[in-house]
Amino acid sequence: MPIENINGVSIFLQEFGSGSPLVLVHGSWVDHMEWPFVVPLLAPRFRVTVYDRRGHSQSQRLPTQGSIREDVADLAAIIERSGAPAHVLGISMGASISLRLASERPHLIRTLNVHEPPLFDLLLEDASTRPITEELNERFLVVADSLASGDMEGGARKFVEMVIGPGTWDTMLPDDVKRMLINNAPTFLDETRDPDILGIDTAALSGFRGPVLLSDGSETPPFFTMVLDKLAAVLPNATRKTFAGAGHIPHVTHPQEYVAAITGFIDASS
Repeated sequence: MPIENINGVSIFLQEFGSGSPLVLVHGSWVDHMEWPFVVPLLAPRFRVTVYDRRGHSQSQRLPTQGSIREDVADLAAIIERSGAPAHVLGISMGASISLRLASERPHLIRTLNVHEPPLFDLLLEDASTRPITEELNERFLVVADSLASGDMEGGARKFVEMVIGPGTWDTMLPDDVKRMLINNAPTFLDETRDPDILGIDTAALSGFRGPVLLSDGSETPPFFTMVLDKLAAVLPNATRKTFAGAGHIPHVTHPQEYVAAITGFIDASS
């Protein structure tokens, strides 16, 4: 089993292909199997690294309270292992982690591709978007309360249907995916207890001068697009991309279009 010691934690990690290093950072609840449709398309061009973030699936879950800072430190170590600077691609919470690394250690990142980071604290900054964040916090609390009570499946169902859409749990998710979400639910509960998880230092982020692709889907909840608007205003070299007909997981629903956008962006940036 490809287990590496990263910052004192056992991390499941795999590499595919050859070329410039490209590190993929998955979101909450899931694991390295978030990427099966895009890795074969990326591997002919890049040395692709995928891994289970700490607390997810085959990586070690510590009994102590975790933090997004630990995820950022893990990503930094993985990039240094793979060869810095690297192209970095993050989805959802993986996008938040990647953006934090860009703000703290920009020299590690060659290009940055982020899709719908849940940095909802950015929406607290003005009166027009503050109610949206307050409502989201209430909805996340409902999920967290279910998980804290021991109802891992109920909490997972509520989260999936909040982010992707009503009925998703029963109509779209195969049983193995449901099992993965339920297994990783305790780590999401841990994330909800991290006070830094939904914010970012925009002043520090503005210092990242590398190329950034900020993407969303046309069918995604509008609060993700609002977050991207905030990020685009502070990142000096940002490009926007909306995937028509896609939502929060274009790498699953529209893999060829997603990879074409990523590789095109990297080529143009180079």
